[in-house]
Amino acid sequence: MGSGFSKMKKQRRELEEQFAKLQQEMQQAEHRGVAGNGLVEVVLNGERVLKSITIKPECVDRDDIEGLQDLILAAFQDAGKSLDEKSPLSSFGL
Repeated sequence: MGSGFSKMKKQRRELEEQFAKLQQEMQQAEHRGVAGNGLVEVVLNGERVLKSITIKPECVDRDDIEGLQDLILAAFQDAGKSLDEKSPLSSFGL
């Protein structure tokens, strides 16, 4: 009985190591999202932390701030979708 328990402990440790490696890879990955045919681009890391925003000057209209806000939101959502699709955990429904 002891050897079976030792084997389960070893498997658990290996799974924990694989999961830690996977988490680190996800944190370091960058996911880009774009909106308005490239007028706005955002970059998220694997934890959905916003790393950068790029807004092309021709997109800025003082009379349409809401339009710019919508583009930023859309680009953020696009990056999140990319993150979800490329996440190794998505194959597990997570």
